[in-house]
Amino acid sequence: MEQRCRNALGVLALVPALLAGCASARVPVAYPVPEPLKAPTDQGLSKQVHATGFQIYECKPSKDDATRLEWALRAPEADLVDDGGKPAGRHYAGPTWEANDGSKVVGTVVARDNGPDPNAIPWLLLRATSATGPGAFSQVKSIQRLHTVGGKAPATGCSKEHDGETARSPYSATYHFYSSTP
Repeated sequence: MEQRCRNALGVLALVPALLAGCASARVPVAYPVPEPLKAPTDQGLSKQVHATGFQIYECKPSKDDATRLEWALRAPEADLVDDGGKPAGRHYAGPTWEANDGSKVVGTVVARDNGPDPNAIPWLLLRATSATGPGAFSQVKSIQRLHTVGGKAPATGCSKEHDGETARSPYSATYHFYSSTP
């Protein structure tokens, strides 16, 4: 009995240290979706996936000044997984999201926000320009790209010697898909 009491007291003595460690632990902050990125009110969330992959950039002449080279986005390339970690599809040029069931949605950017991380690609709201095939993405009207990590174009290395070269920048994001509500 005496040994159990000493063991219990030893554990209790650790509680303040454990609580202090928890208080100083970095807890992820859930940032609210900026107003311009909110889906239309007549649409409801139909699917959420997490993307991990690359933003692929090409060193090429600037649209504004053909004598200046810059990194331009060529395409995303990412795997999509559902909230349970199961493969859900892929994301690629278009921008296109293709579910494992064969349905696809292509979008165009309608709003952007730099998001809370200056080292990450912007958060986006996209409008679906086409949705095909029966399945998860067939009725999608809007897409949000949120909670981005990484993915920015290289800060250097786009010069005459690198014209036409590509760079792959690792990124992750959460995509929310919205469909019309009945």
